[in-house]
Amino acid sequence: MKMRNEYTCPLELTHDIIKGKWKPIILWELSKGGSSLSVLKKSIRGISQKMLVQHLKELQEWGMIGKTINDSYLLKSNYFLTKRGKKIFEAVSIMQDVGIEMMIEDHREEFLKEKGLL
Repeated sequence: MKMRNEYTCPLELTHDIIKGKWKPIILWELSKGGSSLSVLKKSIRGISQKMLVQHLKELQEWGMIGKTINDSYLLKSNYFLTKRGKKIFEAVSIMQDVGIEMMIEDHREEFLKEKGLL
C-alpha cells in the first residue's frame, strides 16, 4: 500500500493503514502475543491465506507489525506488534469497546458471552 500524496489530516493516513475488514482483527489477534501465519489463519475465521499474507505485508510495511524468521526453518515466521502497532491497537481496543456497548444495547449478550467478551 502506498502513501497518498495528499491528505486533509493525519487521521486519513491512519485510517488508510488499518481500514478494511481484516486489519483490525489481525491487530487484535497479535495483541495477544506473537503468532505464526498458520495460527493467525486458524484464529481468524473466514480470511483466506492470500488475504492474510497481503495484510500482514502491508501492516509490516507501515511498521505496525514485525516479523521474525526461524533460522533453522525459514518457512516458520512469527509476527508481532511493534511499538507503533501497540499504540494503534489502543484505538482498535476502543473501537471494540464501542462495539460491545452497542451489542449489549441490541441484546446480543449471548454472542458476547460465546466470544468471552462478557
